[in-house]
Amino acid sequence: MSDVTNPQSAEYGILTDESFERSRRRIGIPERPLTPHNHEVTADGTRHFAFGYGDANPLWCDPDYGKNTRWGTLIAPPNFMYTMGENAAPPVSPEQKALLKGDPFAGLGSYQAVMEFEWFRPLTLGDRCQVVRAQVGVEEKPSKFGGRTAHVTNDFLFANGAGEIHAIQRGTWINAERHTSRANAKKADPIDFTTPYTDEQLAEIDAAYDAETRRGAETRYWEDVEIGDQIDKRVKGPLTVTDVIVWHVGWGMQLTPPGTFGISRTIRRKVPGLYPANSRNIPDTVQRLHWESERAAELGIPMNYDYGAMRETWLTHALTDWIGDDGWLWKLSCQHRKFNYIGDTTWITGKVVDKRQVTDEQGTRNEVHLELACTNQRGETNTPGTAVVLLPTREAAVEMPKPPADDLQSLLAHEIERFA
Repeated sequence: MSDVTNPQSAEYGILTDESFERSRRRIGIPERPLTPHNHEVTADGTRHFAFGYGDANPLWCDPDYGKNTRWGTLIAPPNFMYTMGENAAPPVSPEQKALLKGDPFAGLGSYQAVMEFEWFRPLTLGDRCQVVRAQVGVEEKPSKFGGRTAHVTNDFLFANGAGEIHAIQRGTWINAERHTSRANAKKADPIDFTTPYTDEQLAEIDAAYDAETRRGAETRYWEDVEIGDQIDKRVKGPLTVTDVIVWHVGWGMQLTPPGTFGISRTIRRKVPGLYPANSRNIPDTVQRLHWESERAAELGIPMNYDYGAMRETWLTHALTDWIGDDGWLWKLSCQHRKFNYIGDTTWITGKVVDKRQVTDEQGTRNEVHLELACTNQRGETNTPGTAVVLLPTREAAVEMPKPPADDLQSLLAHEIERFA
């Protein structure tokens, strides 16, 4: 039997039938999450996170402001759960542990493709957070960019410190053979990364920043929203390496465990694949392709680029500013179709496509459905998305949606059945 996880193996970095079978056997087995960047919701932690994507909303930055809202306290931004999550899964058996050893798709390029969220209640000041993480699906698909690809869907299921369901996060990553990615990247139309922005272009971007508004305490009522309404346009960019660094201050490292020098050496002994050597043969994090153009070029990508999670927070920033303090962002789904390169400028837009009043097993809701887009300065939509927000009426406040299960283990069973 070949070892696709061994860098010396002839099949390392190659998609095989065995790789898919190994991946399928992992479905439903909880994986231990990385140590969270934040163990508790604090005003400093939420502010650092929000500032990392350009959001100064006092609802998640100022405890005194939060006291006077319907929440009665500071609450965390929707995507703050990225930084949290203490392991709430039961211990795995020796057989399950063996199935989780190594990555069935080791050596492949892994690219975030789709991310879905459902939020059921906020994380509040002083709250802790639990998480159960498990793979729930794997599917083989062809791709023009990567040849044979494996689409792996993982669930991240979150509860607050009291064990109440906070949110569902479903992510799909495309695992592609890198030699094929490099070959196809050479066929792509070249992108000009050298022409500077004109003063007029920068003035347009600055004007958009200057024009940003936040609904805040001014309630947006469901009755006042019409199909075809546009949300306030947002701009993010031009993206710089500094932006990525500031993003990491609030977000943490996520993939590579935090720590430097001797701490990173401890991790590198356990997982050497997380630290491929650079041009001077110095081991360095795999994540450096987001700030190091040389590493991106080695992988067949013309320029270093952002994280999909950044664009997800940009979308939630635009939505939460539009709905105001009394609304609730219930669902967000987005597809990351193109890279957002260093130097790119992203325009976030959205429009109302439907509004409904619904009563079902998840409660009574006044829904507004939106289509969203992140579009770069070349006119390319790199991340389209959809969202459902809940707004109050003049007769009633937002009723929070009920999750499909009452605890994390039952929620995982529900999600596995959903994908099966």
